[in-house]
Amino acid sequence: MNDDIKPITIRSFQKYKENKEKITMLTAYDYSTAKFIDECQTDSILVGDSVGMTVLGYENTINVTVEDMITFTRAVAKGVKRALVIADLPFLSYHISKEQTTINAGKLIQAGAKAVKLEGASDFILDEVNHLTHSGINVVGHLGFTPQYINTIGGYYIQGKTYENTLNMLKLAKRLEDNGAFSIVLEMVPTESAKYISENLSIPTIGIGAGNYCDGQVLVIDDIIGKFAGSIPKPKFVKQYANIKDVIKNAVTQYNYEVKNNLFPEKENMFNLTEEERDKLYASTK
Repeated sequence: MNDDIKPITIRSFQKYKENKEKITMLTAYDYSTAKFIDECQTDSILVGDSVGMTVLGYENTINVTVEDMITFTRAVAKGVKRALVIADLPFLSYHISKEQTTINAGKLIQAGAKAVKLEGASDFILDEVNHLTHSGINVVGHLGFTPQYINTIGGYYIQGKTYENTLNMLKLAKRLEDNGAFSIVLEMVPTESAKYISENLSIPTIGIGAGNYCDGQVLVIDDIIGKFAGSIPKPKFVKQYANIKDVIKNAVTQYNYEVKNNLFPEKENMFNLTEEERDKLYASTK
């Protein structure tokens, strides 16, 4: 590793919070994308179970397996030198027992993640968080809209829209903090609610659709570069910075045209025999 590169750690997250410096986080699912994101000085890369929709073509995240997450985490980790790599524990991988949760989380750590993320804050989940942190595994919590509970929630709905809901979410966030979580993702939460929660926690919050008062922000890389071609409309909280879909389609269309019309490969794309070897080859066929 380059001596000039100082890896981001959970201590870095806490220092950012204390210094009121925003934390940047993006998802990645492959080596090259992770490498590019890391080279841009992004603080953290989340290997999200959103890979189910962006890469694997599922309708939502609940079909993603631990084996899937191991594969994508390993690929991402190989491309990262600086960013803190966090991997999602997928649906039902941390809901059975503390032992099974630790085994699954450990597999993601062994694949290269420096922390795992899980959704919710039930008594059972809090116990899992406590057990993981005491086992040496860093944990990020996730409150607000929790995609793995899509069938229970019944759709993509904003969470924490009332005074009571906000106080309850803060209570859950504090319990996650008390049980060892070093950061909490707040998804699809009103700006004012997320601000109140962030101001009353010692650990940093990472927002996605939670306004600009969170301690950091996370988005799906496919959304910000305009690559995702799923059936779900672009969420309101997404800002698209590029249109890679058109770049890819234009390049493929041009490639197809050139192949069909014998314009590719060109001379500089070919390997050739020496003139002597070519003459031998053609002489042998006479």
